[in-house]
Amino acid sequence: MEELNKKILLVEDDPNCGTVLKDYLMMNDYDVVHAKNGMEGFEKFKKDDYDLCILDVMMPYKDGFTLAKEIREKNSDVPIIFLTAKAMKEDVLKGYKVGADDYLNKPFDSEVLLMKIKAIMQRKATDTIADSKQFEFKIGDFHLNSKLRFLTHKGGEPTKLSPKENELLRLLALHENDLMPRELALTKIWRDDNYFTSRSMDVYIAKLRKYLKVDDAVEILNIHGEGFRLVVNAKA
Repeated sequence: MEELNKKILLVEDDPNCGTVLKDYLMMNDYDVVHAKNGMEGFEKFKKDDYDLCILDVMMPYKDGFTLAKEIREKNSDVPIIFLTAKAMKEDVLKGYKVGADDYLNKPFDSEVLLMKIKAIMQRKATDTIADSKQFEFKIGDFHLNSKLRFLTHKGGEPTKLSPKENELLRLLALHENDLMPRELALTKIWRDDNYFTSRSMDVYIAKLRKYLKVDDAVEILNIHGEGFRLVVNAKA
């Protein structure tokens, strides 16, 4: 998934840490704006759009928790990562209560931060796809109307899908020829990600394969340990 030119707001009052972190993230193709305290951070946030915010907790004028609350009032979706020198459970819980997506204790490994940023941005991207309002899809010779839950092959008699069959096929269609992460379907459709719901989803995948097997150009592939791909091959 493309991560180039994603814009990050870094709010860090330690000049050495801030400069090093900004340079490191820019070396990894992120566009980084550095603010040196919470007040400056909020002013910069109001003036631009950001894909992610990294906030130090302990800062003069305005701490990271207060800044996060103000950011959340302006934008409820932008991901927030807290940096803190204190590893107290109360601070971690407070951070999550004000809307943190993740937490890192200082000193931290820059590569770990980079992995966390990538994971959060990928999750946001897949969530955005899943929240799409699209409800009609062409899947090979099939037509799916996910509002009516009708799956129709070549204009024939429509098959009425169950609610879970319908939602699962819709998610697959939104990711056509791309990976649909297993966790995404489990949390969006089953509202849970455990062994039993995972086995339940496999049963529904098997049902969808039966519906789709009349079209040789359409198949659902199992990507081991990751999820599924709805593959639609171009017809000669």
